[in-house]
Amino acid sequence: MRADLLAQLNGERAARRAAILVTDIADGAQRLVREAEIGADPLGAVLGRHLASGKSGLVEVDGRSLFLTVQVPPVRLVVIGAVHISQAMAPMAAGLDLALTVIDPRTAFASPDRFPDVDLVAEWPDAALGGRVPPLDRYCALAALTHDPKIDDPALAAALAAECFYVGALGSRKTHAARVARLTEAGFGPAQIGRIRAPIGLPIGAVSPAEIALAVLAEIVTALRRAPRPEAA
Repeated sequence: MRADLLAQLNGERAARRAAILVTDIADGAQRLVREAEIGADPLGAVLGRHLASGKSGLVEVDGRSLFLTVQVPPVRLVVIGAVHISQAMAPMAAGLDLALTVIDPRTAFASPDRFPDVDLVAEWPDAALGGRVPPLDRYCALAALTHDPKIDDPALAAALAAECFYVGALGSRKTHAARVARLTEAGFGPAQIGRIRAPIGLPIGAVSPAEIALAVLAEIVTALRRAPRPEAA
């Protein structure tokens, strides 16, 4: 690989931005396509599919064999609320290679005994995010699960501002309507607020904490892989 391409690829990795290195098998020619450039690239459709899957691979385009090396930032999942759903979610998230952080200022809930081997932050979200917890970005998912506006709302505001690929919040439609009013008053527009998945999770009839955790993670994977939601398919 050329030194300039390696430097560019490392720069994208450091900035937590996705990129794809395109290598022509016949002559070894290489070029780097950044995520923001994929839509305008001649191989846009092919590159987009590989970016969504997160997998590298060989493709045939117009009689040429190309190898696509896909570099995608590790996906982070930030959960607000050290609740039963979060406990059930932790081992599932690990199995999906999601880097999980649980934030909850209520130390009675946010205890290592309840969340062994989990990145647990017993602070208010507005203090934790960008402090003890790295800033949110487009390769982060955020799930707000406390039902407490004082805890959930600052985290949701941060996730919307950071354009996280997934933002979800627990609560009924009535609860969400009140949430929408608060976020509107805080200056967020309808398009931004409309990105919040509420009620959270795919509609699988979940009842138990484990089932709700499964529904939330399934919705996160759907958003990550850019697949249509079942009700929109």
